[in-house]
Amino acid sequence: MHHLAMILQSGPDQATVQRLILAMLTIIPLIIVVVIALVMVPCWFILKKAGFTPWLSMLCIIPSLGTLVLLYVLAFSEWKVVPAPQFAWPPQPPYPPRPPVPPVS
Repeated sequence: MHHLAMILQSGPDQATVQRLILAMLTIIPLIIVVVIALVMVPCWFILKKAGFTPWLSMLCIIPSLGTLVLLYVLAFSEWKVVPAPQFAWPPQPPYPPRPPVPPVS
């Protein structure tokens, strides 16, 4: 940070600007690849659990449009899986019938 302040005060030096651009050109693509991987891995597992081919998660390579298309595919399509049975609570037994009400005279 201190170097950046010195560059801005004294004017940009050609070699310093080249080093900054080279650093940005190596760091920014690495950050983009990490972010795409962070989005693609959960999409892979969600697609697999939803019954779709996990290779659809490759749409995340196109950063904003591909992930948006994948989100709409997941939201509005019929999932090909059957929900798991619920084992937590057994069904309620039927209540006994009410006794007949005596006639009022």
